[in-house]
Amino acid sequence: MAARAKSRAFIARGMIGQKPKISKGLLAGSIVKCTDNSGAKKLRIIQVTGYKGRLRRVPPAAVGDRVVVSVRRGTPDMRKKIFQAVLVRQKKPYRRRDGVWVQFEDNAAVIMTPEGEMRGSEIRGPVAKEAAERWPRIASAASIIV
Repeated sequence: MAARAKSRAFIARGMIGQKPKISKGLLAGSIVKCTDNSGAKKLRIIQVTGYKGRLRRVPPAAVGDRVVVSVRRGTPDMRKKIFQAVLVRQKKPYRRRDGVWVQFEDNAAVIMTPEGEMRGSEIRGPVAKEAAERWPRIASAASIIV
């Protein structure tokens, strides 16, 4: 019962809609930059939330996916802790429906709470349109949406 109520609250606050097909650019084990002001600097992707794959296949993630991360570098109270995050940029090029290819110069994520709120209050750098459409809290905090 509690799990169902939690998922309903998460849908109400956090994620909206379906995810478009995007080339998966990050694997579990990848190091990404933390682009918010939560105190973390570097994050390691541990698991992709909602991934159901083959045995021993490394789970891939793309822009807009929610992932489980551990903080590798940052403030002492953040280091070695596990959080949920949403990927907002990826180096691997991906194609949008209108035919435009999008590619960023780094891989970056934003740390989120389990309820779908952002842990930090601002986002540095651009945010992919796919992540902003799917996560309204990220869209409201982003300065540039590409």
